[in-house]
Order: sequence, then C-alpha cells, then structure tokens
Amino acid sequence: MDVYWLEQAEGDVPEGNDWLSASEAVRLNAMRFAKRRADWRLGRWTAKRAVAAYLDVPGHPQALANIEVHAAPSGAPEVFILNTAAPAAISLSHRDGTALCAVAPSGTALGCDLERIETRSDAFVADYFTAEEQALVAQAPAADRSRLVALVWSAKESALKALHEGLRLDTRSLTVSPIEALRSQNQNKDESLDDPALSLPQDRDDVWHPLQVYYTDGQVFHGWWQQTGPFLRTLVAAPPPLPPIPLAR
Repeated sequence: MDVYWLEQAEGDVPEGNDWLSASEAVRLNAMRFAKRRADWRLGRWTAKRAVAAYLDVPGHPQALANIEVHAAPSGAPEVFILNTAAPAAISLSHRDGTALCAVAPSGTALGCDLERIETRSDAFVADYFTAEEQALVAQAPAADRSRLVALVWSAKESALKALHEGLRLDTRSLTVSPIEALRSQNQNKDESLDDPALSLPQDRDDVWHPLQVYYTDGQVFHGWWQQTGPFLRTLVAAPPPLPPIPLAR
C-alpha cells in the first residue's frame, strides 16, 4: 500500500489566515497562547497542503480554506472538503517548529510521529518500555542508545495514533522491533544478523528503514523510520505500507 508524507516548517506558513475556513478562524482566535496558535496553524497548514497534493486538488489559499481537519471522538484527525468526508486518512505530528503529515487511503489505520534525538534517562526507559525493548536498549552500542530510544518511543507514538488511542493506552502494551524487521529485510543477504546488539543503520536522508510494532491483542503494525540530522520520523500503517513517498512541497 502506498503512503505519503509531507513536512513543513513555521517559515512555510503564510502570515495571513485566508487559507483557514470560517470555523477554523474562530477556533484560532480563541487560543490564548502564541505557541499554541503557531503549532496549530503549522499543523493545519501541513495537513491541508498534504491532502491537496495527495488528492491532486488545487492548493492555493482559497482552495485550502475548503479543506478542514476535524477531531473524531477518539481525537484522531479526520479530513473534510466542503463538509464532505475526504477519501484520505491522515496522521499529524509536530516538534520544534516542524510538522509532519502522513496520508493514505481512507480506512487505513495510520500513525506518524516526529521526534528529536536527545538523551533520555534510564527511568524513562524503565517506565515506558517493555522488557524486550529495555533489553534491546541495554545491548545497543553506546553511540546508538539515544537514537534507539527515540526510535522506539516514536514508533510507539505512531502505533498509538494508528489505534486511535494515544497515550490513553499503556505504552508497554506495544513492543517495537526495528532489529527483527531488519533481519527480515536482509534474510537473503550474506550477512550475519544473529548479534542481538545489531547496530541501527547509519542515517541517510533519502532512506527509510523497516520496523514492526506488536500490540498485545495480536495485531502487528508494519512501518518505517527515517532520520534527518537530529530528527527522527516514524510511520506505521495497516495494511502494511510500502516505503513512504514524499509529497511535493
């Protein structure tokens, strides 16, 4: 299954608000704090641009005003065009002035997440990671630890969005396995992947690497991760997605 993605930064968002619908403008005006307003505008701009590109509809500000993102009862984003449900599923994430939107056919269980690679404590890993994930982190080369922790956490966030649960669900009900996915991807190569401390591949901006997330009810999400500088993004979906395709900025 094809899935698509688009990232936008705060500098990409127009100064004016003519690309917002009337109801969105009312909601924006009700927000008190500047950071909340900036994050919300960035997320909406990114989602509208992504949906317009995915559906191949006009993307000028007046046309984008016809695209609205509503929150379902679960909190998951839903897309409407002129008050009619659009044939697209989306997931949104933002971090440090950058927003990520993933798009797939309607009905897809879809989740994406954007994280900054940073040092996290042993207590964080103990509180939010499963025993298998904690063992994976403990066995990882020291140089990979922060990146691996960010990857596992981000993949959990993506899967929680795909389940339409968010952090209402215990993060330990999900187990992330990037290494097993790598073994599966390379099983026909002349490489030994039996080392439990297998290093993550080095980052390249144009490469997505596989991952899997196992939910305690038996459901398995297949997905991908990619790193650009200090940022790491993940995407999971059901049905299993092919490597994500970038949408034109």
